[in-house]
Amino acid sequence: MSYRPITDMWFLARAKLRGGVKYYGAYLGGFPERARALLGVPLDDPVLHVCGGMAKLYPYKRAIGPLDMTLDLDPSTNPDFLQDAREPLPKNPHGCDEWGAILIDPPYSEADAVHYAPGAEKYPSPNLLLKNALAAVLPGGRVGIIHYLLPSPPKGTIFVAAVGVICGFNNRIRIYSVFERGME
Repeated sequence: MSYRPITDMWFLARAKLRGGVKYYGAYLGGFPERARALLGVPLDDPVLHVCGGMAKLYPYKRAIGPLDMTLDLDPSTNPDFLQDAREPLPKNPHGCDEWGAILIDPPYSEADAVHYAPGAEKYPSPNLLLKNALAAVLPGGRVGIIHYLLPSPPKGTIFVAAVGVICGFNNRIRIYSVFERGME
């Protein structure tokens, strides 16, 4: 690597959803806005939120765009794509087939996966999620993933950013990592 990735630390608020909805593992307050900025896409470009069935309930004006879509395995979250993220990701229905950016927020461990439908037996590996997402974005498109692990990208991928994400005392730190698909 001939450069240093962007690094930062974000201290964020507890999750907040419209209507006071409570959801285990929801994005932390302010995370979607900051995450989108590092993905480098404007609000009117569609972003696919993988394992993000509740993303459209976030009240932040610069976080979720009008063309953003969600993919989740839990039908109760009413995702745009009811699908296992371990499978190849769907095509972008807005224009070209590939996405400009993808944001992934999976369960961070098998213990966390128990809190979601269908449970730990469908726990998605962060390396597999990253591989699938990079295959679904345009060359030069970015993929962000928030997790406990820093996934290993496929060869030819550019490592853009690594951001520590904290929400108060006595909470585990997460890492939001951003990768860019090579131009081939």
